[in-house]
Amino acid sequence: MADRVFRFGLVAAPQEGRQAWTALARRAEELGFSTLLAPDGPGLAPSFAALAAAAAVTERLRVGTFVLNTPLRTPGTIAWEAAGLDRLSDGRLELGLGAGRGDAGPGAELVGAPWGSAGERVRQVGEAIDAVDRLFADGSFTPVQQPRPPIMVAGGGEKLLTIAAQRADIVAVHGDGSESGLSEKVRLVQDVAGARFDDLELSVNIFHIGDGEVAPWVRMFGIDPARTSKNQHISVLTGDTTTVIDTLKRRRDEFGISYITINAVALEQAIPVVDALAGT
Repeated sequence: MADRVFRFGLVAAPQEGRQAWTALARRAEELGFSTLLAPDGPGLAPSFAALAAAAAVTERLRVGTFVLNTPLRTPGTIAWEAAGLDRLSDGRLELGLGAGRGDAGPGAELVGAPWGSAGERVRQVGEAIDAVDRLFADGSFTPVQQPRPPIMVAGGGEKLLTIAAQRADIVAVHGDGSESGLSEKVRLVQDVAGARFDDLELSVNIFHIGDGEVAPWVRMFGIDPARTSKNQHISVLTGDTTTVIDTLKRRRDEFGISYITINAVALEQAIPVVDALAGT
């Protein structure tokens, strides 16, 4: 894989209104984050609208869906909204796509979207990428970034990682949390991607930084707080700032992970890490 510099994304939802959200966007830019990333789904502010508000008050900060719950929208709607946000942000969009968590069916029912099997939802991710490529290429929608904004696909299953390896620009790798599991997923992506592997950017999402107590809510993402000490889990960085920095450097060397997305609850602990590593 070609040498990759570190960049960091801040994952946050606009839960406290416009002023708090736009202040967070400005702060993320000032702190050296590359991207502000908004989660998606019923119960949250629509991610495209939230990101448009963030883009309006920043100059360099990229904005991205993290990740779009693809089955809740038609492929054409995704292309349409992505092109619009890319233009409103002056070409700063990263379009993140996912197949939706298995327990998201009730949310789909709220918005009147069919909720298929895991295999059907994975297929919808590929269909969304097809629609973006086709509708951008034929001029139906015209983003600023050509031929399209970068596409992130997030997942851990073989079928979804295969689509990511073949079609995406950024692969957000999910696994069992272990480094051995991460190695297996990266190897799968590399085998499928072939020659284009060097052009891919690999990413991991972080929920906690430091030696403080790991919050119980991480269980909803399949993380057992009791099994996170000494950097046992990829998504939980423990130790002092030097240890965290060394861990991220080693994982970049071993696995090619250079795009680190960090949950906003760990923002304060992330600041010295971003300051030390962003762009290096």
